Amino acid sequence: MRTILLAVSILVATSLQAQQATSAKPDAHAAQAPTDEGYVLKVNDKAADFTVDRLEGNPLQLSSLKGKVVLLNFWATWCGPCMQEFNEMPGKILQPFKDKDFVFLPISRGEAKELVAKKNAELAAKGIVFNPGLDPDKRIWNQYATVYIPKNYLIDKNGVIRYVSTGYNSDAIEKLVKEIKKLLAE
Repeated sequence: MRTILLAVSILVATSLQAQQATSAKPDAHAAQAPTDEGYVLKVNDKAADFTVDRLEGNPLQLSSLKGKVVLLNFWATWCGPCMQEFNEMPGKILQPFKDKDFVFLPISRGEAKELVAKKNAELAAKGIVFNPGLDPDKRIWNQYATVYIPKNYLIDKNGVIRYVSTGYNSDAIEKLVKEIKKLLAE
């Protein structure tokens, strides 16, 4: 019995020491959650300019979209919340704003072109059609954020970030729609 108690005491003491050491040096993700949503650029910052290669050719430079409202969306093929968000995009964002000064610019974060192409074909079969940007080395992502996807940046006609969101829920989509309408009216 004494041996068991001694073993449990040693185990608890070792666990406490490890926990203290871990909390003294938190990793980047733990340090940012839950108070920091992982934004490098925030509301009222000028959007960092970039040129992105797109899946279906035609590289696109963000600054060439001046005069339009841009929804910059960072996503990944493996991200369940990203796919849930995409399911709502056609009916709530793509169709309602297709004839407006609005551009949806989804950028796949850290993935090979072949993987993005496969997922894009699956999405297109469900009626979710867009030409994603490719950021396999996270060069663009790193200018905007550090963690957590989906991550949306709503950029006004002058290239200023006016709204940001992280994660997916239907309330967030509704808020995004409201913010797009507001910026298009300006």
